[in-house]
Amino acid sequence: MYQLPHFREDRIEVQHALIRAQSLGLLITAGPDDLQANHIPFLIDAEDSERGTLRAHLARANPQVHALAAGAECLVVFQGSQHYISPSLYATKRETGKVVPTWNYITVHAWGQPQVVDDEAWLRRQIEDLTNHKERLRTAPWQVSDAPEPFVAAQIKGIIGLKIPIARIEGKWKVSQNRPAVDQVGVVEGLRGGGEDAAMMASHIAERGKIVL
Repeated sequence: MYQLPHFREDRIEVQHALIRAQSLGLLITAGPDDLQANHIPFLIDAEDSERGTLRAHLARANPQVHALAAGAECLVVFQGSQHYISPSLYATKRETGKVVPTWNYITVHAWGQPQVVDDEAWLRRQIEDLTNHKERLRTAPWQVSDAPEPFVAAQIKGIIGLKIPIARIEGKWKVSQNRPAVDQVGVVEGLRGGGEDAAMMASHIAERGKIVL
């Protein structure tokens, strides 16, 4: 991933936090015949390996399973907040005019050697853990055990497990750190009130720039 020093985020706990918050990763494999990519929900097990281990499951019929079983390194991309930034929000536009549009975004890339898991007990734990992680904030959380056991068993037969011990991980928080403080303030003020996505990006810029409004 192309990086500039002020956008790098190397703290493993921050990278893992994004994975937990934005669980749907883009799983990319390069098999002998072609590139494949699928959006797969992941869990991160921080204690399972030095940089953590990603856990997931996918349909047994998914052709990407063959590429994963071959064992070649794969890449998983997790996308956080993103938003277009208009140069009109910069105070320096009014001073010099020497500004251009850009796009702010937050992302984590994780590489590792995939391990296909074909074990019913492991798969049951995986779907229970993933369900509990996503349902935990609901007033009445749904549980896997709410579904009839024969139905759950049949569903498990149709999936395959995936473990990826992370060999390399990079985080990039491109949130206007390269702009003067006055421009960061202008972007935060301009994005607030522009909808949920814009407000979320404004909060990231304010946090990284230590802006108090």
